[in-house]
Amino acid sequence: MTQHPPSPDAENTPDPAFPITGSVPIVEPELTSGASERSTSGAGPRGAMWLFIVLAGGVFAALTAPGQTAGLSPFTDPLIAELGIGRTDISFSYLIATLAGASAMPLVGRALDRYGARLAILVIGLILGAVLIAVSFVTDILGLTFSYVGLRMSGQGALTLASTTLVARLVIHRSGLALGLSGAMGAAGISLAPVGIERLIAATDIATAFRIEAAVVIAIIVPLALLLPKDRPQTHTDTGTLIIPDVETGYTQSQAVRTWMFWAFTMAGFTVGMMVTGLAFHLISILGAQGLTSFEAASNFIPQTIAALLLTLGFGAIVDHTDPRVGLVVAMLSMGGAMVLLPFVTPGLSGIVFGLLLGSAQGALRGVEAAGFVRYFGRAHIGGIRGISTAVGLASTSLGPLYFALGLEWTGSYLAPSLWGALLPVGVIVLALLAPVPKPALADEPGNEPD
Repeated sequence: MTQHPPSPDAENTPDPAFPITGSVPIVEPELTSGASERSTSGAGPRGAMWLFIVLAGGVFAALTAPGQTAGLSPFTDPLIAELGIGRTDISFSYLIATLAGASAMPLVGRALDRYGARLAILVIGLILGAVLIAVSFVTDILGLTFSYVGLRMSGQGALTLASTTLVARLVIHRSGLALGLSGAMGAAGISLAPVGIERLIAATDIATAFRIEAAVVIAIIVPLALLLPKDRPQTHTDTGTLIIPDVETGYTQSQAVRTWMFWAFTMAGFTVGMMVTGLAFHLISILGAQGLTSFEAASNFIPQTIAALLLTLGFGAIVDHTDPRVGLVVAMLSMGGAMVLLPFVTPGLSGIVFGLLLGSAQGALRGVEAAGFVRYFGRAHIGGIRGISTAVGLASTSLGPLYFALGLEWTGSYLAPSLWGALLPVGVIVLALLAPVPKPALADEPGNEPD
């Protein structure tokens, strides 16, 4: 794969509707920002606005729960009973919906780059709320499938991508720490969601629970999004004066996907997404076969959550000062260790260690992934670049449950699929360490002119 330096953003060319003439004054920007930390280290919000953007990003990430596997799982058995469908039917519906949702992410990423994350979050929040209301009226498997498509596309995919893009684009000062904090808030919210949703269903019913989720999503996302600063430059004043915006440079979507580094981080997300989702789906069955009670198996999510939060915060804090690949390698080593240990987990300490390793894989990768893309490819097209990576990661979550189910069917145990699964992290580590570091995209450096 070639490592082409990116060309300037075509969006920064003058609008023909406002020609640059003597009668249309030009407002020059005070600062020129680049895609590298070297040219932007002093820019971006600080203080209260920095904290507000980080907290808002974390809240948006937490509100993806209605579209996440964790947030939908409490509805599975009640839906099976109420709709009179089989477990295979609902699983297949979920797989189709997840793949359909993944296919839309490159388009969502391009929309983020064109219209800004603030507007995108506002629209996505309204769509997610509408889908949650719609699913409360579902009466058959076809309607459920369409609803799942909307929930996976808007909740798990689009809102997740938009929330991290918002923080990555607006926050330049200590961006790694900012992404780590917002990621930890999102992870905590998603982890706590199943308990709250299960209690809500028990206290009301399926339809009411979905409608309450819709009300919460709209009531929080809409006003919070309206309070955010714009994350796309204004091109004209109210009087028609042309503003030359700060020139953001960076790899385009097509240039980024031709680098090995892009695929190293993307395949890391694929590996963690596939394995963690597959294990979460079958965890009680897997650990039950190894002597753990249902309660002990379910309790394994506690050390996972603790480790994930700690490593998300830890690597978020240090990624500003170190190579993001360090966090990627730690994530893959933890993932591989968890897969090797899994067949040998018994009640007691080994189960706790397994949970810590699995959570560490999620946390370490979450702490460096978004910051890594910004570091290597710049901010100019970060939405579109991460849109492709998010699509691959989202698709992997549909494969995980099937991978472990087929492994059990073909081999008679979970031993083989667990050990085979340990090979993927090894491959990602090799790819990451051998991948050339993409050339920084700086507007003022020679050699960055258009090809």
